[in-house]
Amino acid sequence: MARRYDSKTTIFSPEGRLYQVEYAMEAIGHAGTCLGILAKDGLVLAAEKRNTNKLLDDVFLSDKIYKIDEDMACCVAGITSDANVLTNELRAIAQRHTLQFGEPIPCEQLVMRLCDIKQAYTQTGGKRPFGVSILYMGWDNRHGYQLYQSDPSGNYSGWKATCIGNSSAAAVSILKQEYKVGETDLHEAQLLALKVMSKTLDMTKLNAEKLELATLVRKEGRTEIIVKPVDEVKKMIKIHEDREAAVEAAKQDKAGTSSGKPKV
Repeated sequence: MARRYDSKTTIFSPEGRLYQVEYAMEAIGHAGTCLGILAKDGLVLAAEKRNTNKLLDDVFLSDKIYKIDEDMACCVAGITSDANVLTNELRAIAQRHTLQFGEPIPCEQLVMRLCDIKQAYTQTGGKRPFGVSILYMGWDNRHGYQLYQSDPSGNYSGWKATCIGNSSAAAVSILKQEYKVGETDLHEAQLLALKVMSKTLDMTKLNAEKLELATLVRKEGRTEIIVKPVDEVKKMIKIHEDREAAVEAAKQDKAGTSSGKPKV
């Protein structure tokens, strides 16, 4: 007789699996793509905006990228209402630490504190896991620029470049080929993010209205977190398209030369 091992969050299947956690991960797999890249002089977050109805009021539109405190920001993929709860908790944790110790909270400590809360929801009866994965970008004076990813299970890990959401496997595959450790600067990281997005998103051409791009850099001893306005995103897309066109033209010239055909 079949038993419903997925009916309770706290029930293990005979194979040792928690199906509710796996279902939460599956929900994230259908969410908008979020991408993070660690550059040698900063960090980049890029996100796909799914809901772009022209009747929406931009003032009340919930973004994919949230500022947590002066030194950290995050990007979410999954259920937006769950993400709002978790980002508010992140801000509260960061503020409590600053009030108590008089200094910003270290990046990894903040991520770990939230993951403790997420893990508790996989172990408590009557509650479901949060259906959200989060990418965190931040800076502290211990480890400098940092990029983390956390899952509904409560696991977290540090990355140089990673992706969550829809088409994340294809995006990570491209990042493995294109990302150069220790050589990629912030400008190149932004162009790489757009390149990955253009190859993984379900659109024929990148649209600035459907993308969010944010950077984190240090200037004059302060952290600057900037969510790029639409005009700047359009400029970056133009630079990316010009570069891709130049690469394609070079390939065609090379193919024509190797085949021995005269250039027209």
